[in-house]
Amino acid sequence: MSRLEPAEHSLWYNTVPILSAMPISAAGDPNQAIGRAPERLDLAERRALVGKFIALEIYTPEALPLRRIEAIGDSVEECVGQLTARGHDPAHFEFTRLGPPY
Repeated sequence: MSRLEPAEHSLWYNTVPILSAMPISAAGDPNQAIGRAPERLDLAERRALVGKFIALEIYTPEALPLRRIEAIGDSVEECVGQLTARGHDPAHFEFTRLGPPY
């Protein structure tokens, strides 16, 4: 068949093209790592984020926070800025530089 079928007769007229349905990875956009545990980053993401600083909430007996990345940046100051913009107190967070995955 050389001509295209009308959209209402096509089986795929109501689907999203594959190129726009690709998952966004923290390897391409570091902000995609926010809210995820550092251990859950895949190898490509971890390699792309080597040298970046992350902010994790400090564990205390009164607060049992999930181990999630709350801010990510090239410096501690950038992480502090992200935390304060979201209404968090940076004093309740520890800042760690991500190293290589192995």
